[in-house]
Amino acid sequence: MLRIPRLQIVGTHSGCGKTTVVCGILSALHNRNLKLSSLKCGPDYIDPMFHEKMIGTHSGNLDVFMNGEENILSLLERQAAGSDFTVIEGVMGMYDGIAFGSSRGSSNHISLLTKTPQILVVNVRGMSTSAEALVKGYLSYEDNHIRGVILNNCTKASYFKYKEMLEETLPINVFGFFPPDNRISLESRHLGLITAAETANAEEKIRLMGRIAEECLDIDGLLELGKDAEDLEPVKTRKPECKYEVKIAVARDRAFCFIYNENIDILKRYGAKILYFSPTSDKNVPEEADALMLFGGYPEEYAKELAENKAMKRSVRSFVKTGKPVYAECGGFMYLTERLKDRMGKEFEMCGAISGDSYMTSGLKRFGYLSLTAQKDNLLCKKGETLNAHEFHYSDSTNNGNGFIAEKQGKRWACILCEGNLFAGYPHLHFGAHPEYLENLIKQAMETKQNGIE
Repeated sequence: MLRIPRLQIVGTHSGCGKTTVVCGILSALHNRNLKLSSLKCGPDYIDPMFHEKMIGTHSGNLDVFMNGEENILSLLERQAAGSDFTVIEGVMGMYDGIAFGSSRGSSNHISLLTKTPQILVVNVRGMSTSAEALVKGYLSYEDNHIRGVILNNCTKASYFKYKEMLEETLPINVFGFFPPDNRISLESRHLGLITAAETANAEEKIRLMGRIAEECLDIDGLLELGKDAEDLEPVKTRKPECKYEVKIAVARDRAFCFIYNENIDILKRYGAKILYFSPTSDKNVPEEADALMLFGGYPEEYAKELAENKAMKRSVRSFVKTGKPVYAECGGFMYLTERLKDRMGKEFEMCGAISGDSYMTSGLKRFGYLSLTAQKDNLLCKKGETLNAHEFHYSDSTNNGNGFIAEKQGKRWACILCEGNLFAGYPHLHFGAHPEYLENLIKQAMETKQNGIE
């Protein structure tokens, strides 16, 4: 049996304080010199960046829609390997699932799949006795592993009143509180929280979160609860049959930071060496690269810097023309277009590696999970093969491509440019359920390398 000391921190709703509590717990545990791992339920990129900032290691994602129930345990097992303790952050409210009115794919669903004890974060601002009714409802709504509560926006003076009320009337332990404190507030923008790299005084906030958690939470009690988590059956996962000697250039900076770490891990398991570079500040794609990957992020926030880096744009255009594999999603796709128009209507010249423009819109253009079916053979898969994906963007393009048909709740539309060595479009992909699709990209990189393409 596999022993993984672990907890899942869930909330009553988005904005109740899950991320602040998780960051505080991770910081406090890090200060105790524990080797930590963390995961985020759902497709979110930004919260794992905060986890990484806390513990200095990669965080991961557990997403039922994109990875399937059967792969959740293997993802947890790989992420937790070698760790003393694992913290899983929930998404939205703990019962909010893939579809409205369903808890499938919710934080609670993932807790049940992984047999992970849950701590419910409750924002008690403006409540007294209603906090009891709220917690009682969450405890009884569906089967769950709720073992404790943490109160957010709770003063020290009122904490003991809440604790006494909840523990006397409900089968639950209260593990502490987080007080109102503007010094640890996390700012937001149109795609969610401001990323950890952009947060002002991030290191100071992290240290303060850890001090508050140590002072106001029962960290020892949380550790004991996590250590008592049920042992799991080890998962037999398919190991790569081949290792490929290829080098893959991956854009990674403030403009391109939405990267599922599991995707990078899959590339490495197939033998690929990752060459990180910055399209905003470097002058060229790494010369020795056999493939190029441009993931999502905030190109619209750094459009001026990207436009002014003409040397990098020339390098990217030249790379696309070599015939070496090029994969781009969302922000990376926008960067490859001819122009990007920001929210103020100002246009910036992008790489021009593909025809068409991208432009910011006044609201969410496409949001949520979708299923993709290939309309032609492409860099990743064969015609007719399928992928599950996620979109979340306040922009659109004049050339979205037609390599795949996307489907969501009965609606269908064409998307993704799939021409030769190019795979570029808005959908975000997590390859935990289909590592072979990334292997296909690597194989093509190996073939072009062996054919002497420079």
